[in-house]
Amino acid sequence: MMSKELDPLFGPKSVVVLGASDAKDVGNVPAMFFRWIVSNISKFTRGKVYGVDLSGNVEGYERSLAKVPKGQDLAVVSLSKVFLAKNLSALIGKKIKALVLLTNEVDRRQRKVLENLAGKRKIILLGPGASGGMVNTTCGLVLVPASVSVPRRGNISIVSQDGGLAIEMLDWACSNRVGISKLVCTGEEMGIGLTDVVGYLANDRETKCICVYLDELGNGRKFIESVREATKRKPVVVLYGGMEYGDILASALRQVKAFQAKNVREALLLAEGLAKQPPMHGNRVAVVTNLAGKGKLLVKHLSLGGLIPAQLSSEISKKISARYGNVNITTFVDLGVGARGDAYRYSVEQLLSDKNVDGVIVITSFAGALLEQGEVGALADVAKRFKDKPVVVMASTPDDHSRAREVLADTKLPVCGSPEEATLLMRSLYVYGKISEKAR
Repeated sequence: MMSKELDPLFGPKSVVVLGASDAKDVGNVPAMFFRWIVSNISKFTRGKVYGVDLSGNVEGYERSLAKVPKGQDLAVVSLSKVFLAKNLSALIGKKIKALVLLTNEVDRRQRKVLENLAGKRKIILLGPGASGGMVNTTCGLVLVPASVSVPRRGNISIVSQDGGLAIEMLDWACSNRVGISKLVCTGEEMGIGLTDVVGYLANDRETKCICVYLDELGNGRKFIESVREATKRKPVVVLYGGMEYGDILASALRQVKAFQAKNVREALLLAEGLAKQPPMHGNRVAVVTNLAGKGKLLVKHLSLGGLIPAQLSSEISKKISARYGNVNITTFVDLGVGARGDAYRYSVEQLLSDKNVDGVIVITSFAGALLEQGEVGALADVAKRFKDKPVVVMASTPDDHSRAREVLADTKLPVCGSPEEATLLMRSLYVYGKISEKAR
């Protein structure tokens, strides 16, 4: 399916919300999903919403589809088999361009009808079982059947075959103040599937990195080909949940230049860094810290990860030492526990200007040091001036990590929570640098 054909799904100007809010018991999943969608659709800012509650309980919603005008862009449906059977014909008659089925409560006859429509491209079908919903932060579209925060607008797009993993990724992004562009759960893929969405996101200007959760390999060749085409334009991170063909898939993903993650946190960490920072054209990494032990440990991990602690030029070393007498420069720059924001700002600026440095990791520690939370924000301004070298922040205690993310949330600086994460991200930026050089 051509990317432009999916515009009614990703960028609708009108949305129909269809469900029945009157749950007979706690186990009525479609009704529960519908109530969450009713709450979240209020965030949609760039179009018209036509709400239909077949139970007649939601204020402002119609009790049937009768008054919904034909030809709307998108309909999101959460109904049981019984309710869907009674309303499917009416829904199809409304000439909806794109349809999201959140649950998998579809009987054999309904499946045949929907497969026929999707096969003839008379409708864009997402699902059934697209229980993770979808998000487009550009227009405030949050069609997620769960109690979720409004995600920040960013440049990571997530596509998941599994609803639970889609919501977990969204929750992680919101909790860690990581911005996303789009999120899509493909479910059973009766209509469009993972490869269609990856193809769309590859051409999406708002998306700088694609993060994929693959539950089942299915048509592996088709998936790998879609990733190959996407990586020609932007980085792709893949998290695979299956056991079958794992080694074969890993090898194929390496060949098409995709990055592979072991868990949700790692996948989104890589996606954030690759979306925000430039590729690193070399493996020499400078480290600056206010606590020596953390600097030493990070340097060890960098060396084990195939990266080299940068040997600063004598000119840069002298400049930093002359300005701050307590600085100790070895395989890393130790500013000391008394270092404040100005020392960090000046040192990072000098490190980025050094021809012997390809990238910088900044360790920010608030506990047991004089550095204040608000002073960290200046690092983003320095990094902006050096667009060809990546800068990554590491804050390793839970409190330090949370405080650093709070200050840097709306900047281009990714924040890692451990030496392992910082090393993984910097190595990935180095690998991406080699990929981009070969593509020239």
